[in-house]
Order: sequence, then structure tokens, then C-alpha cells
Amino acid sequence: MKIGEARGIYSAQINIYGDKKAELDKERKELAKKIKATPDGAKVYENEAAKLELSYNKVSDKYDEYREFMQQLMEMHMTYSNVENSRQQGETAKKIAEDEAKVLEVARRIAHGDKVPPNDEKKLMEYSMEIYMASKNLAMLRSQKDRKEYDSLWDDEDEKAPENTNADEQIIWS
Repeated sequence: MKIGEARGIYSAQINIYGDKKAELDKERKELAKKIKATPDGAKVYENEAAKLELSYNKVSDKYDEYREFMQQLMEMHMTYSNVENSRQQGETAKKIAEDEAKVLEVARRIAHGDKVPPNDEKKLMEYSMEIYMASKNLAMLRSQKDRKEYDSLWDDEDEKAPENTNADEQIIWS
């Protein structure tokens, strides 16, 4: 049984016990009026009052028992929800950390004067123009020899991105 199903069943039962409790309380109040209105009423209605009090107490105990279980069920539901939210946040944080590591690796490669794909440079610019500019400035200070050429770190995304074929819009970086 799932938590949602259990909540529905227990809520219905709590409502039944709540209604019965209210009904018995009303009967107790009416009986108390009869006892006051009748001479020797406590003795006359003694059995009925005792029976009504026992019924009320039994229903009240069951009501409290179901309410307590429902509270525990709600806490369990919140715990499961929090665990699921934490898992999703962890996955998102992992993806962000992986992307940041790639961006910083691109910055390191550029700073060493190595050649990286334009899409990788673009991702670095989108991430941080300051880091991009610092990497490019460091690259200018390095000698032109000993440059390495790298493939994209985002191979899976390169296929999705359309290539810019208009020569006027292309930016050429040295």
C-alpha cells in the first residue's frame, strides 16, 4: 500500500470516528440536562450515563490512535519527499559541477596557449567573460610554439549546435 492510499483510508476512518465522537458528546450533554431536570436523575440515569461515557471514551481513544498514526504517516511522507528532493538536487549539483570543471579545463587550455574548439570557447565566455579574458591574456603571453590542439569537451552537444556559416558573423580568435 502506498502512503497516499493509506492517508485516504485513515482520513476516512478519522472522519467516521470524529463524527461518532461528536454524536456521543451531544448525547452526553443531552443526558446531563435530563439528569439535572429529573429529581434523583443521577441514580435514574446512572447506567445510561456510564454506558455513554464508556462508548465516548472508547471512540475518543480510537480517534486519537488514528490521528497519531496519521501524524506518523505524514512525517514519513515528508521524509520520503525530502529524500527525493535531496537526490534530485544532488544530481543537478553533480551536473553543474561537471560543467564547471569542463569550463575551467577549457580556460586552463586556453591560458596555456593551446587551441580549443570555438564551441568550447563560447561556453567559457557564457560562463564567465572575466575568466575567458584572463585565459586569453595569459595565452598571449605564452609562446606560439608548443601549442596543443584539443577536441571539444562537449562532443555530445556539438552535434546539436548548428554551425555558423556566415563569415561576417564569425569571430576569429588568435
